[in-house]
Amino acid sequence: MSRAFVFPGQGSQAVGMGRDLAAAFPAARAVFEEVDDALGQKLSVLMAEGPEDQLTLTENAQPALMAVSMAVLRVLEAEGGFDLAKSGAFVAGHSLGEYSALAAAGTFSIADAARLLKIRGQAMQKAVPVGVGAMAALLGADFEQAREIAEAAAQGEVCQAANDNAPGQVVVSGHRAAVERAMAIAAERGIKRAVLLPVSAPFHCVLMQPAADRMAEALAGVAMQVPKLPVVANVTAEAVTDPARIRELLVAQVTGTVRWREGVLFMKAQGVDTLVELGAGKVLSGLAKRIDKEMSGVAVGAPADVEAFLKSL
Repeated sequence: MSRAFVFPGQGSQAVGMGRDLAAAFPAARAVFEEVDDALGQKLSVLMAEGPEDQLTLTENAQPALMAVSMAVLRVLEAEGGFDLAKSGAFVAGHSLGEYSALAAAGTFSIADAARLLKIRGQAMQKAVPVGVGAMAALLGADFEQAREIAEAAAQGEVCQAANDNAPGQVVVSGHRAAVERAMAIAAERGIKRAVLLPVSAPFHCVLMQPAADRMAEALAGVAMQVPKLPVVANVTAEAVTDPARIRELLVAQVTGTVRWREGVLFMKAQGVDTLVELGAGKVLSGLAKRIDKEMSGVAVGAPADVEAFLKSL
């Protein structure tokens, strides 16, 4: 068995996430305290108790999801002597999850990852006034179809294929009116369903350029190490280990397409057959088989999952 460790993106957050881990394991509590200290806010309380509308804010959801992923990793290390570098071939994360992947691989400290994600969340929110942008999932469309639909829908506004998550699950992003046109065109072209996503900004399209500029500034000031495992980058769907290149790709990622499907297929071509999702939810482990029938997905997020995973090693 060859594994890659993957880290969830926005949408996987839920009130109560990480609470059982913190109750069961000191290593998890330590991560949540470290993130709280780095941000100067009681993010751990917001994660445990809500309110949901506050947790869902991009600037809170992003560092919170990273915190849960890192808590799971630290618990695996503390409880089972787990070594990420010896147990996997690659790490990868979906959008903000790329920062979790990099923290897991030792490129950033947890504190730096938390601060960067706070800045990223704020910058992405600020880049486009609320209500101006939107994102929609085109269910049943492949990436090529979604790209053609986005182009047809733009009509002088921005509409781009933003996330290629799995066959039949592609997301478009841009100006709200253009995204709504894309949904109508998708229906005309026989695409099964188009669903507006409950997000507060149009991520991964050129409207996010101000946020990309802000991240270039923020990343320039952060020390980065060579990752212990190659990171499969969202924007290239290929492995990268050079910190300078990683920095460039994280900036490009703010406006660029998340090429998740291609990234998973890249890992498959290198012999990976199992995706182990560390953190909240089961989105990425659930996509594994949809991307490739021979790929299996395992989600490790709750205390029982930790036990089961350590036994399987």
